[in-house]
Amino acid sequence: MADFLDEKKREIDARLKELRPLVEEFHRLEAASAALQGVPGGGGRAAAPTATPARRGRRKAAAPAAGTRRRGRPRGSGTRSKQALELVRTRPGITIPEIAEAMGIQQNYLYRVLPSLQKDGLVRKEGRGWHPREAA
Repeated sequence: MADFLDEKKREIDARLKELRPLVEEFHRLEAASAALQGVPGGGGRAAAPTATPARRGRRKAAAPAAGTRRRGRPRGSGTRSKQALELVRTRPGITIPEIAEAMGIQQNYLYRVLPSLQKDGLVRKEGRGWHPREAA
């Protein structure tokens, strides 16, 4: 009976070892999908190619007064900013490469996101690491 149990334990351990990279890939893809939720065209599904609609008879919408509004969503309202801020709060001193790896995205995007969060007073930089701002 002990041999049978040892064999089954080895089989289970081997299967776990085989599945671990897939689970890790799942978590990276899940983080990437969440990060893309706030990006236009990144709703999680591929856009089907469509023909360009005819433009005849269309009128332009009245443009707002110059300089009164920014196009798109408000700066800093994206999912990636929130994810990065949460990582900084849970792991003070985290670096941009570590944040990028945890989120499953490229580092270059974070070199815009974190200074923006710093400008908003949510994080501060010490050396290469990022720390949350203390609540006032």
